[in-house]
Amino acid sequence: MTVRPSTWTVVALLLAVVSSRASAQAPTAVPADPDPEYTKVLNERAGDVIAALKIEGDADKAARVRETLIAQYRAIRDVHDGRDAKLKSIPKDDKAQVDKAKADAEAAMRPLHDDFLAKLGKDLTPEQIDVVKDKMTMGKVKNDYNAFLDMLPELTDAQKAHILAQLKEAREIAMDQGSSEAKHAVFGKYRGRINNYLSKEGYDLKKASKDWADRRKAREAQAKQTATTKPAN
Repeated sequence: MTVRPSTWTVVALLLAVVSSRASAQAPTAVPADPDPEYTKVLNERAGDVIAALKIEGDADKAARVRETLIAQYRAIRDVHDGRDAKLKSIPKDDKAQVDKAKADAEAAMRPLHDDFLAKLGKDLTPEQIDVVKDKMTMGKVKNDYNAFLDMLPELTDAQKAHILAQLKEAREIAMDQGSSEAKHAVFGKYRGRINNYLSKEGYDLKKASKDWADRRKAREAQAKQTATTKPAN
């Protein structure tokens, strides 16, 4: 004897199937951005880099580089936030633990740094990667290098190469820092090393610095005079 399902049973089964399919097709809710202001800042930073690279015409490449940049900035922030939280829990006079917390953060950044450059290398040339590094460090390599050349026009090619190498080494460290102040501090440390090197090379940096300041003042005065005497069009 065949038992036929009741109408209500069939309706219930159909509703269950429809409900199951609707649940499976429902879009997954996107979690809210916990810090939209920071996300806005990151997008602006990444946009500046993309513009400097002049790759806006390649939408896919620009999107990948943008994603890589934003992910790196977030990773840097996470590492340094974790370090700062740990430092707050350590007594300030416990130098060993303070140094360990800082060293741990540096160690955590190394693989992130290498992975970041490897990802960029899939889309960018070495010269373009240098542009990214410079944008992440406020152009300090070029600015500081030009300052040394302007202060000491008699530098030899070997001395120039040494200065540039030191500044590029500073850039590798500075690009992993979490604030502009920290980046400036790294370059300040390396400028001190360069000054020590130049002193050993025989340069009187105190006199050179004074002479350089005088030359800059003279140039500024000349520029102002030229601007005021220039005839209006």
